[in-house]
Amino acid sequence: MFIIKLISRLPLSVLYIFSDFLYFLACHVLQYRKKVILDNLRNAFPEKSEKEIQRIKKDFYRNFTDSIVETVKFLTISKVELQERVKLVNYKIIHERVKAGKLVIGVCPHFFNWEAHLLSATASWDIPVETVYQKVNEEFFENLMYQIRNRFGCYLVERTSFQRNFIKKRNEPRLIVLAADQRPTHSDIRYWRSFMNQETAFFEGAEKIAKRFDSSVIFGFTTKPKRGHYTFTYQLISDAPHDAADHSITDRFVELTEENIRKEPALYLWSHNRWREKRD
Repeated sequence: MFIIKLISRLPLSVLYIFSDFLYFLACHVLQYRKKVILDNLRNAFPEKSEKEIQRIKKDFYRNFTDSIVETVKFLTISKVELQERVKLVNYKIIHERVKAGKLVIGVCPHFFNWEAHLLSATASWDIPVETVYQKVNEEFFENLMYQIRNRFGCYLVERTSFQRNFIKKRNEPRLIVLAADQRPTHSDIRYWRSFMNQETAFFEGAEKIAKRFDSSVIFGFTTKPKRGHYTFTYQLISDAPHDAADHSITDRFVELTEENIRKEPALYLWSHNRWREKRD
């Protein structure tokens, strides 16, 4: 950890040299998850030429390796530098609701750099922020990611403990951040629908919580103006009283995620085998 902290203190301009090397290694030598990435892109964008698909693939690798060195930097980055690099737009729709005593559910897909999003929010805001995360099996990386995410006071809840923690704190106003595009486990109740031209399973935890507890649901739209800089723009998906129709919140989340992907295709996590399982 001491060595990682020393590396983390290097300027991002220096760390990006290392990212360039990782990019060459991942894209051109190891071809990390190349088949998964290309299959996902071809299925998601049947209207695009092979040249366009290859361009998105290369840009994805660039964003992927940049996110690795950026995340290492987040171990020691100052609040000032973080706020210069990450812009949070329309965040008042979250603040106003939490300060009025409401529970807000933030649903975010896996766009780079989601670690920058979480860290910047907790560094900039004076409201309680909680996030649900999947524990990493390797102890060193689990400790590293915990230190990074917890630096500015984010309350971390491991996925298997979420239900128990939520019941205990259900009356506490706060923002709960959920990665709502995760593939559900076999034990989860699944909702299947079309997503990027493919039948896809979604876990509807955010919708169930929002409708049962009259919580607001907010989406974070991701853009990357230039290397090392991100903008997250918030918009309301649903507010109480919610549309009573089944899947209304999840459907809107999927629509906004698709819109974000089409605007910034190389920022999405295409290396994840999101569509491995097929509907029975």
